[in-house]
Amino acid sequence: MPKMIVEKKEKKAEKRKKLKEDVAQKDELELEAKPKKKKKQKLQATKEEEELIAEEEEELTPEEKRKLERKLKKERKKKEKQLMREAGIPIKKVEPKKPSGCERALAYLTSWSKNPEEWKFQKTRQTWLLLHMYDKEKVPDKYFTILLDYLQGLQGNARDKTVQKAEAFMKEFDGSDGEDPDLLGKCERIRQVLQLLS
Repeated sequence: MPKMIVEKKEKKAEKRKKLKEDVAQKDELELEAKPKKKKKQKLQATKEEEELIAEEEEELTPEEKRKLERKLKKERKKKEKQLMREAGIPIKKVEPKKPSGCERALAYLTSWSKNPEEWKFQKTRQTWLLLHMYDKEKVPDKYFTILLDYLQGLQGNARDKTVQKAEAFMKEFDGSDGEDPDLLGKCERIRQVLQLLS
């Protein structure tokens, strides 16, 4: 079905092109022969073109009309941009803000807890959560409790590596001073993870 529409459009475009060429050739020939009738013939040519365009618009399906309108809108925008460039007005592209890795990972975790039917495993989100789970700024306390529930289902190599990293962090923090509140918060989280996974 779409091929037929494309073929019809191509045929119409070819007809329009031929008609314009014929009209242009007639105008040139008649201009050479009789320069006084120039205005009348140009009017006839534009009338013929208008009639052809009107016929084509009547033949267009609603979908074709919509596509044509989109195309015209796109061309108008292009002309506006060109005029703005010529006038020296800078064109600003407004790109929608993409959510950060933190936002995506926390949304992934929330989806896991609230909509388990719609939730889908994403390795990159899990990796981000496992890397940053001890940081209170990146994974706030309300999400950490959900993360602990999520970690109960952790399996295989990810579980083993998480336990190894937690033990290594614990050894590292045991050797240092325990006065820093951020450090104490990390230690508490590490203990909770170790208790859960060991």
